[in-house]
Amino acid sequence: MSEGGAAVHHWSNLPYHRRWLIGQADGLFDFFQYRAINPKGGFFDLDDQGSPIGGANPTRGIHASARMVHCFSIGYLLGRPGSGDIIDHGMRYLWERHRDAEHGGYFWQVNDDGAADANKQGYGHAFVLLAASSAKVAGHPLADRMLADITDILETKFWEPRHGAIAEEFNRDWSPIDGGSYRGQNSNMHLTEALMAAYEATGEKTYLDKAESIADLVIRRSAGSVGFRVAEHFDPEWRINKDYYHPDEMFRPAGTTPGHWLEWARLVLQLWALGDKKQAWMPDAAKSLFVQSMSLGWDKEKGGFFYTLDWQDKPAKTNKLWWPMCEAAGAAHFLNEHLPADRFYEDSYRLIWGTIANRFIDRKNGGWHEELTEELAPAHTLFPGKGDIYHALQACLIPLFPATGSLTRVIVEADGRI
Repeated sequence: MSEGGAAVHHWSNLPYHRRWLIGQADGLFDFFQYRAINPKGGFFDLDDQGSPIGGANPTRGIHASARMVHCFSIGYLLGRPGSGDIIDHGMRYLWERHRDAEHGGYFWQVNDDGAADANKQGYGHAFVLLAASSAKVAGHPLADRMLADITDILETKFWEPRHGAIAEEFNRDWSPIDGGSYRGQNSNMHLTEALMAAYEATGEKTYLDKAESIADLVIRRSAGSVGFRVAEHFDPEWRINKDYYHPDEMFRPAGTTPGHWLEWARLVLQLWALGDKKQAWMPDAAKSLFVQSMSLGWDKEKGGFFYTLDWQDKPAKTNKLWWPMCEAAGAAHFLNEHLPADRFYEDSYRLIWGTIANRFIDRKNGGWHEELTEELAPAHTLFPGKGDIYHALQACLIPLFPATGSLTRVIVEADGRI
């Protein structure tokens, strides 16, 4: 539904819509805060009803632990009681269990017996940087040590100056996995988010410089060369590998992923704002990424974003995941704030939230459905339950604050006022 030629009134400015978003954020906090803590350390993955899954000795992935620290740092800065205990629980688990005291770096997965997967993944290390940065803003006593440690690891083990981005993965002893034959945009995208948060938490411009370098490589040069379709997979020289296949479709899906186009649209505009709007290419790139995702990735008949497209822009994996919806809401808000001339962004914002409200929010059990079929029925082919708060929480809170930085920064600048 569109207002035609009427003046554009952004929903994000309407008191009712803002109260509705706060209510959704509260529901997510409630669902995870009181169910996810594993008393043996780390956090449980949860099923649809919010019960722990994984058996008597569940595996804890580093990204999930770090995201809980980040999200409850946000809760702490907003004044949510109990958030500090969750920050502390997660930070201690990252530092005492995920960190490899012998070789340095952080294990991808751990359980009660130790490292379940001792590989060192760039994706996981990006989220450790985000957790440490957010915890620093929240004032956690471990944050400075972890921030210094993860910064050193990223600089000395992952960063490749000649490319201006990070390598992907290593064995425990830092020997390259598969000869170092793979480079991926997903880990670098999330590192861009974390580098901006680290810059905002510390004021150290080297973080911002690295974020700009990654964005230039992945978006301006690579995505720009293929009509702002974000390539996922690359060879060691950062040449696009359109034929790449990996059986883990959760983290390395074949083809292209419109949800990442949306995520980059927001991150590029945030980076543009943090860099005093000096990177002239960024606004047009953000617009192109968003328009491409809505025109090619959105299912115009049934709603929702197809998970992946092939390189001929045809839907490949047609299931609909929650996180592209979340990233679309955040991107539409940033575009509305920075480039408000076109009401397409506001119409898209309303369409996205309408689909979330009607299809993705689990009215029976709480939380959100993380996966729907092409026909928008709940499904579990990639995700076993409700394992994560991160995407949905940020989607609810980003529109409540100025589109000028990371949530931790803008919440502090607003003194927690919503």
